[in-house]
Amino acid sequence: MTTPTQIESGDPRSSIWLPVASLWWREVVRFYRQPSRVIGGLGSPLLFWVLIGSGIGSSFRNPAGDAEMNYLEYFFPGTLTMILLFTAIFSTVSLIEDRREGFLQAVLVAPISRGSIVLSKILGGTTLAALQGMIFLFLLPLAGVRPSLVGLVAAVLMIVLVAFAMTGLGFLVAWPMESTQGFHSIMNLFLIPLWLLSGALFPAEGAATAVQWVIRLNPVSYGVTGIREALYWRGLPAGAALLSWVTCVLVTFVFGLFTFAMSVVLALRPAGGRR
Repeated sequence: MTTPTQIESGDPRSSIWLPVASLWWREVVRFYRQPSRVIGGLGSPLLFWVLIGSGIGSSFRNPAGDAEMNYLEYFFPGTLTMILLFTAIFSTVSLIEDRREGFLQAVLVAPISRGSIVLSKILGGTTLAALQGMIFLFLLPLAGVRPSLVGLVAAVLMIVLVAFAMTGLGFLVAWPMESTQGFHSIMNLFLIPLWLLSGALFPAEGAATAVQWVIRLNPVSYGVTGIREALYWRGLPAGAALLSWVTCVLVTFVFGLFTFAMSVVLALRPAGGRR
C-alpha cells in the first residue's frame, strides 16, 4: 500500500497518473452531464458563424485578392477557435465551484502534488474543448472546404494545442477567484478582444497598421492561422495566413507550456491564506 510518506519522498511505486486520470475523468463526466453546457458551447458559435457569415456574405472582400473565398469559408477557422476558447476557458470555472463546495480543499490536502491537480484540470478542459472543436469539423462541407487527410490531422493537432493553451490561461484566472461572477467579468474583458484581434473576423492585411501588430502579437492569432493553414494544406489562398503552419504550432506550443508552468507556480504559492 502506498503511503503519503512514500508519495512525498518520490517512491517509484507511486505515480501522479492515477490522481491525474481520476480528476481528468471527473471533469469530462461533469461537463457532459450538463447538456446546457454542451449546447451552449457549440450552439452559440454555430449561430455566430451562420448569422455573421450570411450577413456579411458577398460584401466580404479578401485584401489578399482571393475573390473565390466567401465569408462563411473565411470565418470557419475563427468560429472553430471561438469554440475552443469558450469551452476551454470556461471549463476552468469548475475550480471556483469546487472551492465553494469544499472539494478543492479536500484535494489540496490529499497526498498528491499540486502539479498533478493543475495537469488534471488543464487536461480536462483540453479534452472538452478539443472534442467540441472536432465535432464542429463535421460542418466543413457546408463551408465549402474539403481538406486532405494530412490537413485534417494537422488541424486536429492545432485544435489540441490551442485548447491546452487556453485552458491554462483560464486556470490562471480561475485559481485565485472567489466567485464565478468575477471570473466571467475578467474573462470577458480579455477573452473577447483576444478573439476579435486574432484574424478570426477579418484579415490582418486589411486592418490598420497598429491593429496588424496587435494581431501578430496575439497568441490566439497563431491558433487561428494554424487551423486555417491546415484546412488548406495543399495550398492556401494568397495572403490568408500570417505565418507558416510550423511557426504557428511552435508559438502555440510554447504559449501552452508557459500557461501550464505559470499555473503550477500559482498553485504552489499560497493565496489568501489557502494552502
